[in-house]
Amino acid sequence: MCYIKFEREHNMEKNNKIKDETAAKDFYAQDDRFYKIFDESKSVADILNEALNLARVEETGIRIPNFIELTSIDGRWALITKNVKGTNMAKLLEENPDKEDELLNRFVDIQIDIQNRKCPLLSRHIDKMNRKIAQTDLSATLRYDLHNRIESMPRHLDLCHGDYNPSNVVISEDDEAYIVDWTHATQGNAEADAARTFLLFLLDDKKKRAGKYLTLYCEKKGCSYKDVLAWLPILAASQSVKGFKNESAFLHSLIFMDDNQLEELYER
Repeated sequence: MCYIKFEREHNMEKNNKIKDETAAKDFYAQDDRFYKIFDESKSVADILNEALNLARVEETGIRIPNFIELTSIDGRWALITKNVKGTNMAKLLEENPDKEDELLNRFVDIQIDIQNRKCPLLSRHIDKMNRKIAQTDLSATLRYDLHNRIESMPRHLDLCHGDYNPSNVVISEDDEAYIVDWTHATQGNAEADAARTFLLFLLDDKKKRAGKYLTLYCEKKGCSYKDVLAWLPILAASQSVKGFKNESAFLHSLIFMDDNQLEELYER
C-alpha cells in the first residue's frame, strides 16, 4: 500500500512523515484517510483501548475525525480515521501571536464543551490516577499520601480528554474545530483535565500562556483556580511514569509542593 507522508504538528496538508519517538507511532495521510501506525513495542491492549475510546467519544457528538477501522499493515497495527485538512492551534498560535487571546478563548470554549458531555463507558479518571501512582518509583509513604489525595477529590463524571493541548485541536479549512488523539480519554473531574492542560503548557515552557489559559478557564467554567491547581501533584506523579528525563526534576518538585507553592506557578 502506498501512503502520502504526513506532518501532524504543523499543517494537515504538508506531505512529510512525522515520527513520534516518545509514543512509538508514525502518522500518514492518504486521500481522505489518516493512518496512525504503531510500532511493535506498543501494547495491543493499549491500541485496542484507544480505538474503543475513539468509537465511544464519537457517539457523544463531539467533532472528531471519524473512526474507520483498526487493521494490520505490514505486521503493525494501524488505527484509521477520517483525514481532516486544516491547521492545529499550536501552529496557529505560533504564526499569529497577535491573536493569542482570541485563540485561547476558543480553545477554552471547546474544552468546556467537551467536559459538558457524558461518556459513561469510558474508564474513570481516578482509577487511572491510582494505577499510575502505583507504577511510580516514589516511596511507599509518598504513594500513600497521593492515593489519599486522590480519594479526597470531588467525584464527577465529566468527559476528560486527558491530553488537551493546542496541537490536538485542528481547525479545518471551513473553520470547524476537530479534536484529535483520544488515547487518554476518561470520565472524571473537569478541573483535573484543566490541570493537565495547565501542566502541559508548563512542560512546554509557556508559563505566561498557562496563566492566561487558567484565568480564562476558571472564568468560563465558574470554578476556583485552587481546585485546578490541587490536582498538579497527582498529575505530576502520573506524568513521571513516562520517564522523560527532561521533565523529571520539575515533575518531582511539583509532587512535593504545598498549596502556596502551587499558586506561585499561576502567573496571572
